Formats: sequence, C-alpha cells, structure tokens
Amino acid sequence: MLPFTLELKAGLPVAEQILFAVKKAVVTGQLRPGDKFPSVRGLSQELKVNPNTAHKVVAALVAEGVLVTTPAVGSVVAVREAGGRKERAELLGAEVERLVVEARKLGLELDDVQTAVAAHWRKLGGK
Repeated sequence: MLPFTLELKAGLPVAEQILFAVKKAVVTGQLRPGDKFPSVRGLSQELKVNPNTAHKVVAALVAEGVLVTTPAVGSVVAVREAGGRKERAELLGAEVERLVVEARKLGLELDDVQTAVAAHWRKLGGK
C-alpha cells in the first residue's frame, strides 16, 4: 500500500503526477520525516507504471531532498532543512514563473491568482 494518495489523470506526465502527489503528502503531513518510502519495484507495482518511471521519480525526490536513500534501509522521507525564509522562497522561482505565465495566458488578474493561491494554501492546512 502506498503511503500517499494519487489519482492518475490522462494527458499529464505520470512521473510529474507522482512527484506532485508525494510532495503534497509531505507538505500535508501524510508523509513525515523518517517514514519509509516504497522501493522502485514496489512503487512500480503499486502504481502499475514502468520501473524506469518509478526510478525516475525516486531519483528526482532524492535530488530535491524530499527522500534520503541509504543502503540496507532503503528510502525514507528526509528531514527538511531549515534555511532562511528568503532562500526557501527563491526555490519556488520556476514554479511561480510558470503559474504567472499560465495565469496571464488565461487572462487572469493578480487578485484572481492571489485568491486561488490563498484558497489552496488554506486547503492544505496553511494559515
């Protein structure tokens, strides 16, 4: 059984959907630091995805610091590094730029985007 929830949607890259689901589970506390994460084989079998896709997901999560992999233990959810607020905010640069581009493409105003972000923030347990 997977330690996170996921509903795969057609038209979106599977690996990106899995990455998002895992990150969301960490942010919402569904996955906590030190929790075991499925092996590549287990992830592949549970989600019925190609093992290469599962490997790509685990490798990306390790590279982003979401998971830590150690021999004989496997992968576990990493303890989040504290870093300064400014440095942490800068890590969102590319995602924020994508959000702004998509919002402008849809003809949304800044207020619309801020309202949508605030709603999702609250939905995920933010203050």
